[in-house]
Amino acid sequence: MSALLDLSWPQAALLVSAVAAGLSGGCTFVFSNFVMPALGRLERPEAIRAMQAINEDAINPLFLLIFIGTGAAVVALSAAHGWLVGPNGWLYAGTVLYAVGVVGITVFGNVPLNDALAQVDASSPAADWLAYARPWTALNTARTVAAALASACFVLAALR
Repeated sequence: MSALLDLSWPQAALLVSAVAAGLSGGCTFVFSNFVMPALGRLERPEAIRAMQAINEDAINPLFLLIFIGTGAAVVALSAAHGWLVGPNGWLYAGTVLYAVGVVGITVFGNVPLNDALAQVDASSPAADWLAYARPWTALNTARTVAAALASACFVLAALR
């Protein structure tokens, strides 16, 4: 416990960033690992309606704070750390991984797919679950890997 109290502000911020990135990666891991496969076993209209409901509920303050807020925080931390403490390659690597691999993929990949799915009439014969689920899951898996690697980088940066 005393070791935690002896942390410098950059080390504490890096460990908080590691935990936040880990939480983000955990959220995405759950979807790729068992939520999407479970939805895929449902009838197409049920899977579409379920994912539409999930996407609506995902936009909430706590999720956005952890998922998107971590991206903003690590960019600010990278700038402050470089200016006040000095460069830290692990921090910069983690920041790029999180900003591009989590936030970037989310904004430019998963969110557009979610927006398109929101417009789908689940009962329409033209509704195609697989056209959504396959690319969404691939992008989501990439986010999972990026978040896990970013978390590891933040831990290594704190130990430096």
